[in-house]
Amino acid sequence: MRWGVLGCSAIAERRALPALHEIHGSEITGVASRTPERAERFAAEHGGTAMTYQQLIDSPEVDAIYLSLPNSLHFEWAERALRAGKHVLCEKPMTVSAERTDALVALADERGLVLRENFAFLHHPQHHVVRELVTRGRLGRLRTFSSAFGIPSPKPGDIRYDPELGAGSLLDVGVYPIRAAQLMLGDGLTVAGATLRVDADTGVDMAGHALLVSENGVFADLEFGFQHSYRSRYALWGDAAQLSLERAFTPPAEHRPLLRVEEQDHAEEFVLDAAHQFRESFASFATAVREGPSAEVERPWLRAARETARLVEAIQGVAVRVRQRGAVPS
Repeated sequence: MRWGVLGCSAIAERRALPALHEIHGSEITGVASRTPERAERFAAEHGGTAMTYQQLIDSPEVDAIYLSLPNSLHFEWAERALRAGKHVLCEKPMTVSAERTDALVALADERGLVLRENFAFLHHPQHHVVRELVTRGRLGRLRTFSSAFGIPSPKPGDIRYDPELGAGSLLDVGVYPIRAAQLMLGDGLTVAGATLRVDADTGVDMAGHALLVSENGVFADLEFGFQHSYRSRYALWGDAAQLSLERAFTPPAEHRPLLRVEEQDHAEEFVLDAAHQFRESFASFATAVREGPSAEVERPWLRAARETARLVEAIQGVAVRVRQRGAVPS
């Protein structure tokens, strides 16, 4: 399977391309960046030929695109790739609007192509263990899901502060707790309330908090932001016990997750196997391409992407905005 890398981002360099090299039968045949020099450097380090964006899309030597451009460019270039017959693994968020996500989903379905949003954490087996415990009734009747993903402020000039490029903490880190809530609580979540702390000059959201409710009345309490010490966790609270998981979204490949289940007078800990979630994400995508897109397999991915986009827009629509001067570092 021949990959084209569209966008030489930090996440591509640090996490994605090293993982891609570990996928049997996969090779990088093309690399495109906004600047030729960066594309040449990536090609020298990771393989393939440096190209322009359009050359990569048109290349007969590319079967699938790994897309890691700024958020606001995802729709245009994913659409071009799909129309050119390429499969697309797109870094989250798939687009910056529900309407555009719907359009890409419809196009991929129509063309019989694999289109996925690269939430690598979904491929870590720790979450399957959590879901199994919940399904077995280990926590009793589930009442609340809570999740937080926060990181220290990116450096001045980072594209995540540029409103023209789809900036903001909601689209960058907030989508992780949202997608985790979907994983644990299913479809049909509604947004009961939200608040966003925004930079007064740019309007970029720097942090936020949202309350969602599932169809059967379970609350989802979600926090996210760029103004924090690092935190990546979720917890489930039932009427019999509670479960917590740290480093839920970006665990290193060698990290052995620790699940903690607490009851009123008893606590139990489970040490799980380490897993390379980026490698698993690429391997799963490559398998789907090689075997041919199956509606049974791919439609849940497409439906989840649409649901994430809908929830993001709902949060943006109801959020109370708290304005802060000088929130973006200069």
